[in-house]
Amino acid sequence: MTVRDSVGEEWAARRERGHAAAIRFIVWTALTLGRSATRLLLYPICLYFLGFSKAARAASGAYLQRVLGRAPRLGDRFRHYHAFASCVLDRVYLLNNEIERFDLRVEGEELALAQVGRGSGCFLFGAHIGSFEVLRALGHRRPDIKLSLLMYEENARKINSVLNAINPALALEVIALGRSDSMIEVEERLNQDQFIGILADRGLSLEHEDHLPIDFLGDTARLPVGPFRLAAVLRRPVFLMVGLYRGGARYDIFFERLADFANLPRAARPEEVEQAIRLYARRLEHFCRLAPYNWFNFYDFWK
Repeated sequence: MTVRDSVGEEWAARRERGHAAAIRFIVWTALTLGRSATRLLLYPICLYFLGFSKAARAASGAYLQRVLGRAPRLGDRFRHYHAFASCVLDRVYLLNNEIERFDLRVEGEELALAQVGRGSGCFLFGAHIGSFEVLRALGHRRPDIKLSLLMYEENARKINSVLNAINPALALEVIALGRSDSMIEVEERLNQDQFIGILADRGLSLEHEDHLPIDFLGDTARLPVGPFRLAAVLRRPVFLMVGLYRGGARYDIFFERLADFANLPRAARPEEVEQAIRLYARRLEHFCRLAPYNWFNFYDFWK
């Protein structure tokens, strides 16, 4: 049974922290001094936000309490912030096509690659866990694979404006949510044998949207129905993709099949969509426990 959330979810309404000038300085430092030197800056940055980002710190503590099964210590909170900062920094290099910097270990990639050449694209659902950016980096190794990301361009617009300046061509790979032709463009790209990437732990609309109450890490969370309903309406397969940051330069990347709506009768959509969401939640919980500091929803996900 789904419920409908109010206008302006907390994640969408939250004002981003930081200044564009500071972000540009970090990007300049990353590209000028290199990754090892720039990573040293993450320590004071994380300490600053750990001390002054009250709402995010509370959300981090609430999540860590659930996933660790104990009260988080200061070191746990710092590791959580540092994992997030590391992934943000690495995004600079991934967007700059410097994939050789990283130790990428991939499992299940052949499941998604089997879709290539069939004349019909599919969805790759991720979440705000680890790095979804490594997916684009993997795609650049295969010029026959096309990936478009369905996302809000206004989210974190300051940092995106800087990072897009690193590699402007990547802007062509984004389908902006909120436009009247967004879903038409999604279907057109699917028909061109493309992958459509969605971070499916957040909704596709800033208006009222259906959510499914579901047990997640021992408490009830509400996951958006929209991404899964879209895949069902367009009758496409759905794969889960998670890129876990494992410290240093290592990322473990996992692909798993979530659902195949290709031959789904219309009457069966609600049940199959609900089953897919429940499987998605179970797998996210699995990966949260596997790499507990990789969860990057810094707001009350269970609110």
